[in-house]
Amino acid sequence: MIEKRMDELIKTINKASYEYHTLDNPSITDQEYDDLYDELVKLETEHPELVREDSPTVRVGSVVIDEFAKVTHEIPMMSLGDIFNEEEIREFDNKVKKVVQNPTYVCELKIDGLSVSLLYEKGKLVRAATRGDGTIGENITHNVKTIKTVPLSLPQDLDIEVRGEIYMPKASFETLNEERRNNGEKEFANPRNAAAGSVRQLDSKIAASRNLNTFLYHLPRANDYGVSSQIDALEYMKNLTFVVNPNIIHAKNIEEVISYISYWQEHRPELPYEIDGVVIKVNSLEDQRRLGFTARVPKWAIAYKFPAQEVLTKLTNIEFCVGRTGKVTPRADLAPVHLAGSIISSVTLHNEDYIREKDIRIGDIVAIHKAGDVIPEVVEVKKERRTGEEQPFQMASHCPICGTELVRKETEAAYFCLNPNCDARKIEGLIHFASRDAMNLDGFGESIIEDFYNMGYLHTIDDYYTLHQHQESLQQLEGFGEKSIHNLMDAVEQSKQNSLEKLLFGLGIRHVGKKTADILAAYYQTMDHIMEATLEDLQSVPDIGEIIAESIVDYFASEKNRECIEKLREYGVNFQYIGKQRDLQEEFQDKTFVLTGTLSLPREEAKEMIELRGGKVTSSVTGKTNVVIVGENPGSKYEKAQELHIEIWNEEEFLQKVNKD
Repeated sequence: MIEKRMDELIKTINKASYEYHTLDNPSITDQEYDDLYDELVKLETEHPELVREDSPTVRVGSVVIDEFAKVTHEIPMMSLGDIFNEEEIREFDNKVKKVVQNPTYVCELKIDGLSVSLLYEKGKLVRAATRGDGTIGENITHNVKTIKTVPLSLPQDLDIEVRGEIYMPKASFETLNEERRNNGEKEFANPRNAAAGSVRQLDSKIAASRNLNTFLYHLPRANDYGVSSQIDALEYMKNLTFVVNPNIIHAKNIEEVISYISYWQEHRPELPYEIDGVVIKVNSLEDQRRLGFTARVPKWAIAYKFPAQEVLTKLTNIEFCVGRTGKVTPRADLAPVHLAGSIISSVTLHNEDYIREKDIRIGDIVAIHKAGDVIPEVVEVKKERRTGEEQPFQMASHCPICGTELVRKETEAAYFCLNPNCDARKIEGLIHFASRDAMNLDGFGESIIEDFYNMGYLHTIDDYYTLHQHQESLQQLEGFGEKSIHNLMDAVEQSKQNSLEKLLFGLGIRHVGKKTADILAAYYQTMDHIMEATLEDLQSVPDIGEIIAESIVDYFASEKNRECIEKLREYGVNFQYIGKQRDLQEEFQDKTFVLTGTLSLPREEAKEMIELRGGKVTSSVTGKTNVVIVGENPGSKYEKAQELHIEIWNEEEFLQKVNKD
């Protein structure tokens, strides 16, 4: 009898919750809901053996985990290609029409949150996972169960996976940041970061307090449920009590798509959640199947990204930052301002010439936007807003950290601190060595590295490999513990197996970026061969010019640098190239290639194929170009190649030559 009553309560409460949160049409009052909920809690407390996994009481969060388990997605969670203007929208439509007659499209708002996969067995939620790298994500079930719009059980006993977006509404974001301000905690920059941070909490009570929400928009294996279109898939998920965004249209043609985008570009501030674009999908699932995929993205869907927003703010000060090479960069302090989902309080001003060209002064009102919707930059100075109290820019004459006189080289716009013992240079060098593209020392953030430097544990890059000797002392530091220090030590140990190019990039040799490090490592194969190379030897390597060659020779001529490298050897750091081997071919060696049009494989993959065979890829067609490789809709580069009588390969010819024995 008690179990039957509990079942009735769960059914009634879940129905009321769906009506309230999803349909916005409650059939019972808040008081009635609270009374039913309190009764269920009382019965579950008295009879814990009868508590069901899909009980609404789990929404409050009661699970604490030690770490996030990895999840392999049976069907990869692919990302979408991006487009940014009307011309590219029409180009997408033209490509679809080459395969599909009279396509129609579903337009969905691109929610600025994080992707999630929900897996149900016999109608019960058994797993929620992040996208991760598309193939492997993290199990976040304990946190997702606290989200009120995620059904814990479905009205049908289905085995089904659905995918969508977890997001934090603007109101919840403002409330959360107000709480953090009152508690003296750092605020979240934007709702997306707040949502991501919430679902990655080990304690589900924290996630439950954040008022997260969801929109579902993708049904893998839709055919298994008799669904034949995207618009029907959305309706099917809605009938299963999932929340589907209401601002979706089924567009009959590309003109309706463009009109939809134009409307939401103007009205996006009115929404109670953040969006950063519109997703366009071919409606018919059979047409989607015919269009297929590239190696990374579907050909039947694309994401239109809204253009960068521009805002005005006051430039309150100009400070100077010292990088690992000694380069001193001016940075503007700004009155904090919201821009494209982030709070911006500073922006780089690059160098003295950049500032003088724009006539940037302390106290100016400046317009800023995000270049590529990512990096904030000053667009212009609002000179008509000047009061006469603005201070003209004055470049620093001495290093702001060590006081050494700065030097500007004739061939460069930047000033440099040449003191090798400058603390700022050393810390930046340590940060660079640990970065993802260098030795990828996972867990070593900037603040940790700076703390370890100031405490004397890290002074030079080889000190990373002696940190284990201080493990007990490090575990006693505030904010650390046995597990966190153990994870840092594991990251250091794993880095010893990295291929040579990562170490070479991590050394911080001036002018040796990631690409140059890749070229050198693949060409010379070992660190010793690079160290022994003469200026003439290095200049004979493709893409290594005189300036880079001189910098490399100078670096290895330093006794101090050589001592550091010998210590790394002693500590077991790999000095061999274990990346992809070069396989020089006559059709590619010492030739310059240009890629144009849409290829079936990613551009980076095609570029790598060419470079591994001895060729070089550039972006512009000139008289020095040897071959132009064309895909679909090649455009002006193809026409210029014809005018200059440059050899042209289509993709099939290119792949035949690549796969030639």
